[in-house]
Amino acid sequence: LVQLVESGGDSVEAGGSLTLSCVASGYVFSTSQMGWFRQVSGKEREAVSATYTGNGRTYYADSVKGRFTVSQDDPKATLYLKLTNLKPEDTAMYYCAATPGQYWRSVRATDWLNQTMYGHWGQGTQVTVSS
Repeated sequence: LVQLVESGGDSVEAGGSLTLSCVASGYVFSTSQMGWFRQVSGKEREAVSATYTGNGRTYYADSVKGRFTVSQDDPKATLYLKLTNLKPEDTAMYYCAATPGQYWRSVRATDWLNQTMYGHWGQGTQVTVSS
């Protein structure tokens, strides 16, 4: 059974930083497509980042480039998202997603960031940024 468990969400002031974690289980973490997405209540879920864990290749949404960074710890089967220089508009529920056992080598970056490409989702962790 594939499970993704996010943690690390918190309330912070603008300009602050957080690191979110996504602990994966039930599949081979080190060769999978994984993504971070976020959603504000009442709005559509949007992509934050997409990563192939086999080589660390990562794409970021334009809104977070230069501020958010993905990293991974294979022995811990954990994907991290470091959020820096946070803005009030970053306030959202952040979700981890995975499609195990695939490498979208020839797939466009825009498709890596497409939520329909992911088959498994975590329950989310809330990030709130105050001004």
